[in-house]
Amino acid sequence: MTHDHTASDLTDRTVLITGATSGIGRATATAVAARGARVVLAVRDTAKGRTVADMLAPASRPHVVRELDLANLASVRRFSAETSEPIDVLVNNAGVSSSTLQHTKDGFELQIGTNHVGHFVLTTLLLPQVTCRVVTLASQAERMSRLDLDDLSWQRRPYDGGRAYADSKLANLLFTLELDRRLRDAASPVRAMAAHPGLVVTAMYDRPAGQKPGLWDRLMPIIGQSPEAGALPVLHAATAELPSGTFTGPRHLFHMRGGAQVINRSARARDLDLAARLWATTEKLVATNRQ
Repeated sequence: MTHDHTASDLTDRTVLITGATSGIGRATATAVAARGARVVLAVRDTAKGRTVADMLAPASRPHVVRELDLANLASVRRFSAETSEPIDVLVNNAGVSSSTLQHTKDGFELQIGTNHVGHFVLTTLLLPQVTCRVVTLASQAERMSRLDLDDLSWQRRPYDGGRAYADSKLANLLFTLELDRRLRDAASPVRAMAAHPGLVVTAMYDRPAGQKPGLWDRLMPIIGQSPEAGALPVLHAATAELPSGTFTGPRHLFHMRGGAQVINRSARARDLDLAARLWATTEKLVATNRQ
């Protein structure tokens, strides 16, 4: 393809969505299928994936459910090796949040490992098949990041789950920035986009069993929005005529809810040097992990 065919009508387009069984991923899958897209649901639980796929509006070709565990790079590499078809839009949606220090199968801190490293490997391996856009879910939480490229997995610092999540979301924006630069340098028609869904009531914020709910837990259902509303900035990034590198988010309540528009990001999220260094650091960590 020599130009971006993506539009609000997604008939005959293939959209691959990670984490499509619940929350924003499921809402995004529902929305793009309603616009005619064939959806590839890349999910950890294929039984749940099939249930969601059965509920989607039918496409010209059947929707596909495939197993993908972003916290296991062997799974990511296997998934990518088994993908040969063109993908019009890749939506890097899946995400985790954790208040305690946990690790992926490969030893990365769970949030940076899943939200950033897993999607980094998936995207770089699938990029030859992507024809139109890569949309990566980020968050305004990136503004609270203190990203330490020398300690991405919190081996030396006291663990802070909220800060680690913010780090992973800044990493998503820096990844998009560097991917955009590389695509433009290669004169590629593919666009790298980022989307902030706003404050969405999803299972990601559920407390572990036995933990007492706090003020935040009581506020979330009041100020948070539905996954369907959270999917709107993702759809905007995936379908609107916007320049590569754009960051979209909700229109209202400090970009926390309602509608979709282009939004700003922090100075750090626009730092080309930091983006290039994160890319190089991630490549090195992933290569070391394979040995």
